[in-house]
Amino acid sequence: MILVTGATGTVGRPLVADLAAAGHPVRALTRSPRTATFPAGVESCDSAHPDLDGVTSVFVNPAALWRSERTLFDAARAAGVTRVVTLSSSSVLTGDSDHAVANRHRELEAAAEDAAPEFVHLRPDAFAANARQWIGQVRTGDTVAGPYAHAVTAPVHEDDLAAVAARALTGSIPSGEAPVLTGPQPLSFTEQVGILGATLGRPLRYREIPHAAARDAMLSGPWMTEEIADSLLRYFASCVETPTPVSPDLERILGHPGRTFAEWTADRVAEFR
Repeated sequence: MILVTGATGTVGRPLVADLAAAGHPVRALTRSPRTATFPAGVESCDSAHPDLDGVTSVFVNPAALWRSERTLFDAARAAGVTRVVTLSSSSVLTGDSDHAVANRHRELEAAAEDAAPEFVHLRPDAFAANARQWIGQVRTGDTVAGPYAHAVTAPVHEDDLAAVAARALTGSIPSGEAPVLTGPQPLSFTEQVGILGATLGRPLRYREIPHAAARDAMLSGPWMTEEIADSLLRYFASCVETPTPVSPDLERILGHPGRTFAEWTADRVAEFR
């Protein structure tokens, strides 16, 4: 049995679908087990009371657990879970000891390694799905305002992350590996908005706003802390001078290039209209 946390989330939902389609028994952890819908044969489980009976592999998305993963790891250890796969972050590779996101994921990785004899850490860079933060602006105008217009990342499609996670959970990726997962193209925020505009058939443009204004805007959102906002903005600033490189790991694991940002926008176009 494979337990998937964050089963209705950005990565969790396609992961559950991939595993179920391949015939693997799946238990989907969700805050709303009575109303969440999953493919036939998938068990639904309340995230407040995770059932690890018979579970051999666990996918851990820390965003879905809201810092309660210690309880899950304790339960996994007690249940004799063999393998833990974490949705970590490439930020752990930075040398920034004050990077809140990196430190959070370093702690996650260490806890996972202590919870099970086998572990794989997935370290994605930017998610293509981060573009969803622009939905409100796109629906009301042709300008997207944000920080560091020329910060270059390599956004990865969540369906590719799910495909890699499925391989990790089922043993196709050796224990101890920590693949860095990016999309196939390095793109600035300006270029991403341009691609989104082309998909929508609209002349969208990105307008850079000052660091302080961007910080204030980030802190106005739910669940954002000053430490995380500062870490993210420092990262974006660094990506202006040092663009994020494209990692070969995703293509190596899947056997084909990852989906492009243009493919992501085409898959999600209805969300922006």
